[in-house]
Order: sequence, then structure tokens, then C-alpha cells
Amino acid sequence: MSRKPALILLLLLIAVVVCVLRLVVDRPPGGELGIAWPHSDWLQFRLTAVITAVIVGGSLALAGALLQTMLRNPLASPFILGVSSGAGLGIMVMAWIVYVTESTSAALPDQGSALVGAVGALLVVFALGRRKDESGRGWLDPMAIVLVGVVVSTICAGGMMFFQHLVPTGLRGQFTMWLMGTIPEYVSTWRLVLAASLACISLLYAFGQSRRLDVCLLSDDEAAGLGVDLGPLRLGIFLVCAVLTSVAVSLSGPIAFVGLIGPHAARLILGARHAFLIPGAVLCGIILLVGADVLRQLIDLGGGRMPVGVLLTLGGGVLFLVLLRVEMRRS
Repeated sequence: MSRKPALILLLLLIAVVVCVLRLVVDRPPGGELGIAWPHSDWLQFRLTAVITAVIVGGSLALAGALLQTMLRNPLASPFILGVSSGAGLGIMVMAWIVYVTESTSAALPDQGSALVGAVGALLVVFALGRRKDESGRGWLDPMAIVLVGVVVSTICAGGMMFFQHLVPTGLRGQFTMWLMGTIPEYVSTWRLVLAASLACISLLYAFGQSRRLDVCLLSDDEAAGLGVDLGPLRLGIFLVCAVLTSVAVSLSGPIAFVGLIGPHAARLILGARHAFLIPGAVLCGIILLVGADVLRQLIDLGGGRMPVGVLLTLGGGVLFLVLLRVEMRRS
């Protein structure tokens, strides 16, 4: 067996081990840390948390890998470009509309409202991050995309807090936990099936475009010379990224930096060839998010279990500053 398939199998094994750890490791609030196979009454809840984390972690990491390729920017990710916050804002707006109208008939599914917000944020980032050269030809400035994305993400985060303030007081606690980024232990079966289906379809589409994505690492002119029309490909990939992000945010809230760290880890281990990078990024995202969920079971600071989004924001923020510094030196 060649080296890269063996590394993918190793990542798969690590992902399975981490998922099993999430099933057996538990610390009740105020209780002692325990490692044991859960009772049948609790197994369903922990299994739901594992499945949710697998879907969310894999989706965010895949979206990050695709965005980094299409924008030729290693700092691109759903969170940094504002796609995650846009999806979250879409859900918050819909929650407020349902509250005001007191009618569920006008409400979109969670993935639907999140998709609208994700696509809207992505369009704003691309519109403001686009520049024109002397000939009038438009091009995407990688650093401008990152800066605009950070601003859009901040605005959308402010919008989420605004609409959170408008909902009843009894619902604010639930929304606050969701905004921090949490892995729920109860999700309806139809939501999990829908989310898993959308994520798998997106993964299959992205994997089917592996060779064309390899060409996208070249310039637009070089890609066109090799027969790859970047226009339709970009449209399809950006739509896939929006779908993946909306799936993740609708389940767990706007979790940061999985879409940045996962692809970087996969690229470091497996290289830039997308036939290996795509499954590697998915597995790294799963390992990262499920591993963080295991880690939060071990932390007891007296205020209950820490949301997994808090851990990832603290660690991922430091790494983002390091990566940003490296890219600034290269530029």
C-alpha cells in the first residue's frame, strides 16, 4: 500500500478511536470523571452527539479546504469569510420571524434559512473583495477577501446578538448556548438524516471534481489553457461550501476555526492533491471537533461543561494569528 492511502487509513483509525472515547468518557456536572460504556438510556444521547460532531466537523473542514483552493488563500475558511456567521444570522432572523408571526407555516427548515444567510454573506464578501486591473478585468484579492470576511463576520455576529435580544427572555439562554457553539445530545432523526445526506452529496460532488480542483491551484489563465472553465466550477464549489456550512451551523451553531485548522492539518500530512486532501480534511475535521468535545468532558471549572466552540475559538484564534503572520511575510 502506498504512503498516502495508508495515512488516510491512519486518520480514519484515529477518528474511530476519538469517537469511541466520546462515547465512554463522561463527567456529570459536579461529579467524578468516569470511563465506561454508557447505559442504554444514555447511549442514544452520546451516539447522537458523536454523529452530530462527525457531520459538523467533516462539513466545516471540507468547506474550508474547498474555499482555500478556489480562492488560493490558505487563510480562507467558513468562519473567517463570514459564511458561518451569515448562516447563523439567517437562522436567528427566521427564529424571530416565527416568534413574531406565531406561525410555523412561513418558516423555512433550519438548513434552508441557514443556506440563505450563508449565500448572502458569501456574495457580499466576493463583491467587496473583488478588484479590477487596468484592463477592467476583475480578480479576487486574497488579503482583501480575508479582511472583508472578518468585517462581514463581525457584522453578522452583531446581527445575531440583536435578534437574540428581540426574542423572549426564556429563549435567550438556549440561543446563547447555540451561539457559543455546542454539540447537542438530542437531535431529531429527520434532521440528522437530512444533514448527513446533504453533507454526503456535497462530499461526493467535491471528490468528483478533484482533478479540476488541482488545476485551480494554478492561475486563471493557466487553468483555462488546460481546458478548465473556472466560472461554473467556482459557482458549484461555492454553493457546496454554503450548503456544508449551513448544515453545520444549523446543528451546532457557528463553531470557529475547524474549517481553517482541519484543511491545514490534512495538507501538511497528505499534500495538496485533492484526491487525498478532500477525505483527509474531512477526517481531520472530525478528529478535531470530536476530540475537542472529549476534552470538554475533562474540564470542570465549576460552571458546567464548557461549550466546545469556546475551546476551539481560544485555540484556533492563536493559530490564525500565526498563519496570518506567515502569509503577511510571504506577501
